[in-house]
Amino acid sequence: MFTKSQEVGASAITDLLREDHKTVKGLFEEFEQADDAKAKLRIVEAALAELEVHAKLEEELIYPAIRAEIGDEDLMDEALEEHHVVHGLLGELKKMKPSDERYDAKFTVLAENVRHHIKEEESEMFPQAEEAEIDWEALSAQVTKRKGQLRAKAGAPSKNGSDKVSKKK
Repeated sequence: MFTKSQEVGASAITDLLREDHKTVKGLFEEFEQADDAKAKLRIVEAALAELEVHAKLEEELIYPAIRAEIGDEDLMDEALEEHHVVHGLLGELKKMKPSDERYDAKFTVLAENVRHHIKEEESEMFPQAEEAEIDWEALSAQVTKRKGQLRAKAGAPSKNGSDKVSKKK
């Protein structure tokens, strides 16, 4: 049976990831409504920055901790392959301008891929992870520290302290 602190720690990590998911889905919706190149560029740049930080946190810290405990190699491998596809699209978009012929299409494909990935994480991976015996407190501390480093490196502003994994009581 899990202690209350384990449950709180697990939800702190999955809540952080869900908040990131909500942010990027909001950016995808903004892009779909945008009708000028300047707005699209701003949205794409914001989405790319968010996705890069989020993916690094998952790949470096969160996925290894989850993989070690849930025993679902196929799920974890598929998540990493989805990240691989997203990284390819991110790299291509970084080299493009909103006036490029397939810019909108490429960002739309990125959004579709990420939405699919989010759905799988939230419906399959997170429930398994939340039941796993992971040192959530240590993982939360690592994720908080690393997210701050990645955002600083990217020149991304801290979002009113939302970079911290909150400890619920």
